[in-house]
Amino acid sequence: MGTTTGPRRCAQDRHPIRSRLQRIVVRLRESPMSAPSAVPGPRAPYVSSCLSSAPSTRRLRSAARAMLPFPEPESWLDVGTGEARFPRTAKELFPYTSFDGLDATLHVEWARQVERVEEAHVGVLTDPRIAARLRARYDVVSLLHHLPRTPDPRELHAAVAVLRPGGHLLLEAPDPHCAFAALLGERWLPRARGVRLLPLDDLRTELESQGCRVLVTDRHSAHVPQDLSAALALALPRSLPSWLATPLLATARALDHVLAPLLRRTRFSNTYRLIARREASAPSSTP
Repeated sequence: MGTTTGPRRCAQDRHPIRSRLQRIVVRLRESPMSAPSAVPGPRAPYVSSCLSSAPSTRRLRSAARAMLPFPEPESWLDVGTGEARFPRTAKELFPYTSFDGLDATLHVEWARQVERVEEAHVGVLTDPRIAARLRARYDVVSLLHHLPRTPDPRELHAAVAVLRPGGHLLLEAPDPHCAFAALLGERWLPRARGVRLLPLDDLRTELESQGCRVLVTDRHSAHVPQDLSAALALALPRSLPSWLATPLLATARALDHVLAPLLRRTRFSNTYRLIARREASAPSSTP
């Protein structure tokens, strides 16, 4: 397990039909178990769309913008990158940075072919072969909603290990202490998915034990507007006809977005962002 390819040049928009066919081939080759965590069980498309966590370009740009106050990185690894939508967006703000991607699926191979990343690493950070190749190589490592989907607790340590001394870790994850988590219970989407929930204080303690200094904690900017529509989608009977469910879900989704500017300023904000720096004295043991 664990392969690396790149850099290989191929213009991103020069061959759109070939690019689309390559993406279809990659998806056909993927194992169902390699897909991102989702709520189990078949659901109608209009319900599934409310349970999707695909980030908007605005959210991706907000995450990349959080790194602007720090020195411009030469190298950046996006972990769990998929089709590398985040590196493509971050490149707009960091045009001179070399972005690499790591993912357990072959989507990252397609991303390299269309130049969204320079190098594609297929596998996981805890793979000893990947860890050895990437050790202390990057100025920034981003893990955007990746750790909750990873059952291996060594993943965080492995992410720190591929940072250069002085490099930065950018991390976003659902906040299990937000008000929506308490209010919605098992119908709060991250809990319904059964992902690993990481309290911010525990994450800070773990990073500090690994020789990192936490520079930024932000419980507001990374809010994902989906709590009401996702909870309603989980609560609706699966036998409910689409002509009735669709307007209900559309109203809930609109409400999520209308309330988002207000909610992200309160304890209802459902996602935190953390930026930490690996200190020069950080241990360099293998994960």
